[in-house]
Amino acid sequence: MARSNEFPPTAPTKAVTPPPHASLLAGWALVPLRAFLGITFIFASLQKLANPAFFTASNPASIQAQLIASEHFSPIGALNKHLVGVAVPVGIAIAIGELAIGIGCLLGFWTRIAALGGLALSFMLFLTVSFHAHPYFTGADIVFVFAWTPFVIAGAGGVWSVDQYLAQRRANDAYVGDVSVVATTFASLAASCVSNENGTCAAQRKGTACGPERCPVLRGGVETKAVVAPVATIDRRSVVIASSVAAGSVVLAGAAAGIGRMFNNAGSSTANNLAGGTTTTVGSAATTTTNSANGTLIGAASKVPVGSAATFTLPNGDPGIVIQTSAGTFECFDAVCTHAGCTVGYSGGLIMCPCHGSTFSASSGSVIAGPAPTGLKKYTVKDINGDLYLQA
Repeated sequence: MARSNEFPPTAPTKAVTPPPHASLLAGWALVPLRAFLGITFIFASLQKLANPAFFTASNPASIQAQLIASEHFSPIGALNKHLVGVAVPVGIAIAIGELAIGIGCLLGFWTRIAALGGLALSFMLFLTVSFHAHPYFTGADIVFVFAWTPFVIAGAGGVWSVDQYLAQRRANDAYVGDVSVVATTFASLAASCVSNENGTCAAQRKGTACGPERCPVLRGGVETKAVVAPVATIDRRSVVIASSVAAGSVVLAGAAAGIGRMFNNAGSSTANNLAGGTTTTVGSAATTTTNSANGTLIGAASKVPVGSAATFTLPNGDPGIVIQTSAGTFECFDAVCTHAGCTVGYSGGLIMCPCHGSTFSASSGSVIAGPAPTGLKKYTVKDINGDLYLQA
């Protein structure tokens, strides 16, 4: 194709400088939101990869525990429970997906694809984690769903992005001029249009008034096709940059996982287990209790010192927690957090959720601090001759 000298080459770096009236352009107005979404998803990914507990089934904050608990609260819990057997690959896929989405959004590279992935992942978390948040706007996931929509619709908006850089490079190669989006009024455009004849458009039926809703230039007529075609092409530069970003992401993910395992201990809950002194398998449907005339035997009282807690499995299969708050006083609760189904633990005189920070009273199970909407289900436990019995 013969090159035309009608437009001189434009430096790709020009997109770094805001044009006049940049605040009127969506791309520039959404830069803070794009930065927030990108950084947040990168942080969420690295936090998962660097935390061995996230992949350790015995830990109440693990991906396994969250998938099991989602059966209680999620409208798709019946589907999630089938993923428990492959929880570690699912967790790794989520973390790598978050990293790819975050980097794509932050760099403005294949932005619409990254945003679509972010929207899908946020919607999935809404269904599994915060579906029952009340009022609905107290759950962050639904807010993330709608925060992604501007970027699904408009991409990075041609602002501080790899997408814009590549588009300008392709435009330069085709000698079609600057592809930057600028803010202007239609009156200014019409005044400079060669088809404008005293307020009517010569490019359309004679006598039709100029207007943005019918302007052939704005609607992508013949005049703009030469500009659009070379800009929308995936070329070698895109593939090279995508490969480099992918390789860098793998290195970053591996480094985060390695550093996390170097400095963190996967450890499980600090509470004892009443059924033999080993850590409970979180969410196990198998109960280790036995029935008697006194109730359901759950273990020896000696395993629950004053100011400490122990775990066991409730007859319904849920994890349970029993606390000796003072000498001879035992409090017992269903250990499934009412917010997102994580397994709670006991620390510093309070029952706490390790996933999202909900805090409950150790005497009543009532909510002290959210986001849990309701308190924990309470059970009655009696100490009979040194054994603890769960009352019906």
